[in-house]
Amino acid sequence: MTLPILPTISTSCIVISAIFVAIGWNLIRQKKIDQHQKIMTIAAIFAIIFFIIYASRTIFIGNTSFGGPDSLKIYYTIFLIFHITLATVGAVLGIMSLWSGYKDRISFHRKLGPITSIVWFFTAITGVIVYLLLYVFYHGGETTSVIKAILGI
Repeated sequence: MTLPILPTISTSCIVISAIFVAIGWNLIRQKKIDQHQKIMTIAAIFAIIFFIIYASRTIFIGNTSFGGPDSLKIYYTIFLIFHITLATVGAVLGIMSLWSGYKDRISFHRKLGPITSIVWFFTAITGVIVYLLLYVFYHGGETTSVIKAILGI
């Protein structure tokens, strides 16, 4: 089985980002503020690398539609919409968390950070599941525009 290079790299970046978020969360629990900030910045960089690869692929190549059985397509589509919504919310929360941390708005950052981290972990997990469904468990369908891939048309 040959795995597609760009989706494999981008999915790996999200997993690495989530791992760094977990490390950062552990560091802040130990009151290691400077290390926490550096690790969370690295987590953000990996998330940005993911986004650049994903957006570039979407714009220049397209997205891969679900290639599994038609009987599972509706479940995959619902799951994909959930993942995309989660990823969007996670990205916005991530930006807000980074901003509040860098601006020393610590009270807000302490409240938002754990929520952001949990959303990001679920984003990473659901992203890996989407990757597995598209490229490992089933052969990817047609590579087409994002709207067509989401709607399965």
